[in-house]
Amino acid sequence: MKASIWFALGAAVLFGLSTPFAKLLLGSVSPVLLGGLLYLGSGIGLMAARLWRDQGWHTTGMRPDDWPWLAGAILFGGVLGPVALMLGLQHTAAATASLLLNLETVLTAVLAWVIFKENADRRVVAGMMAIVAGGLILSWPAQGAAETGMNWSAGLIVLACLCWAIDNNLTRKVSASDALFIAGSMGLVAGCVNVTAAMALGTLWPTLPGVLAAMVVGLLGYGISLVLFVLALRGLGTARAGAYFSVAPFIGALVSLWWLGESVGPGFWVACGLMVLGIWLHLTERHEHEHTHEPLEHSHAHVHDEHHQHEHAFAWDGREPHVHVHRHQAITHRHPHFPDIHHRHKH
Repeated sequence: MKASIWFALGAAVLFGLSTPFAKLLLGSVSPVLLGGLLYLGSGIGLMAARLWRDQGWHTTGMRPDDWPWLAGAILFGGVLGPVALMLGLQHTAAATASLLLNLETVLTAVLAWVIFKENADRRVVAGMMAIVAGGLILSWPAQGAAETGMNWSAGLIVLACLCWAIDNNLTRKVSASDALFIAGSMGLVAGCVNVTAAMALGTLWPTLPGVLAAMVVGLLGYGISLVLFVLALRGLGTARAGAYFSVAPFIGALVSLWWLGESVGPGFWVACGLMVLGIWLHLTERHEHEHTHEPLEHSHAHVHDEHHQHEHAFAWDGREPHVHVHRHQAITHRHPHFPDIHHRHKH
């Protein structure tokens, strides 16, 4: 559990730092192209790391029914999400945009409750309402602004949060597979799609240093961050990992205020306080119960050593990685529990 928490916090730090850096890059790179370069850098770097780790290309260990979940995660989290964020970030201060990204946690949980029928604890609901209230304060246009109602730049950032909330729930379905492959394939596919779309729109390419800077930011803030988040999902589940990941927006906001020298009004600090309260309520939600795990079957690629031996129904020389299916028996136990969308029961 402790390692999973550190994975989630590491993912949050890297992603939080990416927002102010992306804001800087928008001065020389179009939003669609920047979204593509961020993920392309992530995909190239992670796939290269996977090839180096495995000394060549090996099977992913994913089952046939895992691929639709991964494809959906790539569409929403890799193609649509970053473009929506970059478009919204054009006319929104990086500090404000960073705080608005807290809504990803709310939308992740709402999808879990509505679609996956997760139990909604009153403490968590109160925390979500506080975060939403903060988001509304940040999204409302300043007095005298030309817009009426919701700030549409902020609305695009909220749309990005929704895309990533869908991505979080879909990625949880395949989080037992190779994290490098999941994050690397998302980066390559999404990066190629958005770069191609930018070229089709006639977007001018930035200088080589600008391209390299965008790809490095993508590798750290979207690639390695996603690998760490997938590892966190395995031990914490979607809702809990998302709660720890919620420190990312505050990291981005602090860096934006300190490094970019952005100025903010009283509403920013009121929203910040509401969001801190909401996240605290979410993180401190806890209960204990007795429950039964049903028999579970999963598969992954592995290599045997002297402590891991079993018979094979196929020819195998003992050295190459292969996919092996593990079957776990049903078990009943009692323990403190933090619910997520894949761990449901009635109280």
